[in-house]
Amino acid sequence: MKKLLLVFLFIGPLVFSQQNELQEKSFFSEKLYSHLSDYNRKADIAYRFNDYEKGKELFEKFIGDHLEGSYMDDFKFRSLRNKEVNLYDYKKPVFLITYASWCIPSKGEVPALNELASEYKDKIDFVVLFWDTKDKAKELAKKFSSNISIVYVDESKNNGAYVVRQLKHSLGLPTCFLLDEDKKIKDIRRSVFPPMQTEEETAYRENYIALETSISKNLVNEYDEVYADNIQVE
Repeated sequence: MKKLLLVFLFIGPLVFSQQNELQEKSFFSEKLYSHLSDYNRKADIAYRFNDYEKGKELFEKFIGDHLEGSYMDDFKFRSLRNKEVNLYDYKKPVFLITYASWCIPSKGEVPALNELASEYKDKIDFVVLFWDTKDKAKELAKKFSSNISIVYVDESKNNGAYVVRQLKHSLGLPTCFLLDEDKKIKDIRRSVFPPMQTEEETAYRENYIALETSISKNLVNEYDEVYADNIQVE
């Protein structure tokens, strides 16, 4: 009897702790369902009056107050080989950005992404998601480095309707999601769009700095600490 009591005293707190952790864990889709309509209502008013600064402020507040800290759902995509890919198949922190053939990336953004994917390929999984057909995604993929995983969701075939509704129709595109190795959302950001007359090199630098700053702040440092802890334990 005493042995059973000791086992309970030892294991009990651990079990309750794990249960509390599971209860506290919230997912991206749940947070969207609870707060998206309120954000859309306020943002629609701001943009109706061309108050773009207010719109940006509302977006950042919506992300910071409700979406950061939640966990991205295990969405399913298709690779260019037409194989199903789960978001959780990626084991490193993930930098996910969404595009479509009719949505032109900002000037200098693709070269900046290619450079960063080359620099951080051992620490981060870079994923570009196209809302397009396989053929269009395959053609657009030629612009991107081989260090970037290209996936797509073909809305025209009614495939991945749930994914489309959550990731595309909720926040628009292009949108960047920075996820740690557990797929916890560290940040959600929109692309930098330099003025059209900006020189290519300047546009590249602006994008590189913005993306690299976000990656360093949200993904690399944390991942390095986890990696270092694992080495010490081993």
